[in-house]
Amino acid sequence: MNNLINFLAEYAGWLVTMSLLTALITLALVPILITRIPVDYFSHHRRLRTSNSHPLVSVAIKTAKNLLGVIFFLVGFVLLFLPGQGLILILVGMLIMNYPGKYALERWLIQRRGVLPALNALRVRYGKPPLLLP
Repeated sequence: MNNLINFLAEYAGWLVTMSLLTALITLALVPILITRIPVDYFSHHRRLRTSNSHPLVSVAIKTAKNLLGVIFFLVGFVLLFLPGQGLILILVGMLIMNYPGKYALERWLIQRRGVLPALNALRVRYGKPPLLLP
């Protein structure tokens, strides 16, 4: 226990700085990500996959996206135990990554009470049309 207290005392400035930085990054990224969702994204029972890019470009983008998602997820997990936006970063990381069942999880989340109206209010605020459900 003393080791943890000594660690926190020694790195308190860095922890506060990183906590504020992740909060600012989250505040900037969430509206960008929400406004980039296509209007009919949740209208389908299965996710439609279309890619017009070269296969190597597609693999590079997916790799970078998954790496970024893992970083957000891991930083969010650490921030569960330290001051910061842990749950939000975990959720953002999960929504950025590709994995089996992701679309079903996204559809489940969007159908929770209050989620769709909040997302649509943000989209309208930034001049985007509201998301459609099936």
